[in-house]
Parts: sequence; C-alpha cells; structure tokens
Amino acid sequence: MNNIELDILIPAFLAGILVLSTHIPLGMKILERGVIFADLAVAQIAALGILLAFLLNLTEQPLLVQLIAAASALLGAALLAFIERYFSEVKEACIGLTFVLAASGGILLMSHDVHAGEHLKDLLVGQILWATPGQLIATAVLSAVLLAVWFWRQGRFGHLGFYALFALAVTASVQLVGVYLVFASLIVPALATHRMTKWRAAYAFGIGITGYAAGLLLSARFDLPGGAAIVWAMALTAGLTAVLLNARKPKISELTDQIP
Repeated sequence: MNNIELDILIPAFLAGILVLSTHIPLGMKILERGVIFADLAVAQIAALGILLAFLLNLTEQPLLVQLIAAASALLGAALLAFIERYFSEVKEACIGLTFVLAASGGILLMSHDVHAGEHLKDLLVGQILWATPGQLIATAVLSAVLLAVWFWRQGRFGHLGFYALFALAVTASVQLVGVYLVFASLIVPALATHRMTKWRAAYAFGIGITGYAAGLLLSARFDLPGGAAIVWAMALTAGLTAVLLNARKPKISELTDQIP
C-alpha cells in the first residue's frame, strides 16, 4: 500500500472512529426505545437542510451550511419527540413517513439542479475517502461535547433532549460519511450485541472499528465506493460476531444435564 493510499485511508478511518464514538451509544438507546427509523429520518432531514444550502449557493460558507443543517435536524428532532409522545402506538409508521417525506422533499428541491444526482449521491453514500482535517477537527470537538453531555446525564434524557442530542450528532456525521453509513454505524453494532449484558460496548466498538477498517481496505484494493464497502463489511462482521457469540453460549439442555 503506497503513501497516497495511506494519506486517504487514515483520515477516513479516523472519521469512522469519530462517528462510532457517538453513534454506538445512541444506536443502543434507539434500539432500546424501538424507534429504528428515527436515525434515517433525522439524517435525511439534516441532508434536506444541506441540499437547501446547496440550492441557495451557500457552499462557500461552510459555517452557514452547518447551521442550516443543524437547524433542520433539530426541527426534525422536535417533530420526532412530538410523534413519540403523542402517537406512540404508531410511532414507527409516522417516523418512516417522515423519512420518506424528507427524502422526497430533497428530490423535489434538486429537481432543477444539473448537479442534483451528484449532491444526492454524496449525501447518501458519503465522501468518507475525502475527509479533510478541518472536518475531522470540527467533528472531534462536537463529538467530545456530545459525549460529555451523554455521560453527564448518564444517557437519561426526555424525548426532546434525546432527539436533540441525536440530531446534532447526525448533522456532523451525515456530511462526513453519508446517510447509509450513519444508519449502519448506529444500528449494526447495537443490533449484533443486543442480547449481551457484559462487555456489550466493547464488542459493539470492535464490530464498528473492524467494519470501517475492512471496508476501507477493500475499497482501496478493489476500487470500490468507500461508504458502501464499509456498510457491507460492518454487516458481515456483525453477522459473524453474532454467530460466534451465540455458538459460545451453552444450550439449555446442556445446562439441565449438569444439574444433579
């Protein structure tokens, strides 16, 4: 592997570590709350804000783009908190509909832009292979602040507080790695370890880190899109881990045979 590839892969891998640092604890909480589509919905709403910034030709003002994306995501968070509180019996359907509306809204916004396909692809698949030092530093600072708040509150938030924290985390990561990889980073490690009680976080981070590392290496070796390669690598790593963990558990019949 040459120096040029390392110059691309190392920042991309660091970007993945930063995303995992916030998304794994958030993903576990999402799984616990039973709002799986929330991450897709908030990520897509943040992406809608970014597309609006593109449409307004604000790409040369990155801080303003970030503010628009964050405002969009926070509005989405408020909507999801409202849905979870007042429509809890059909919350997954409502959150799924929110995602579809946000995705369709993005397509409508960009329908007359000649670069629409490129913008939409970047937001879905991401540009992790082109992560810049500036993006990494900004994401690192935001991640540190969010994690400090998370551990200060010990993961206990009301509906609005949780979704607001979640929205801010997703706002940064969706621009760094794309909607698909945001979803994978939130759900795949949490899902693979959902039956664990001991060392769950360690296994979840191991799955996420292995997925990012393997996906990036496959991307470099076979010239594949980085984001898509990481999603598949993480899913395969999670599946293999879940199988191995379940294989190590003694069966009920084996336990009863040991009872005198």
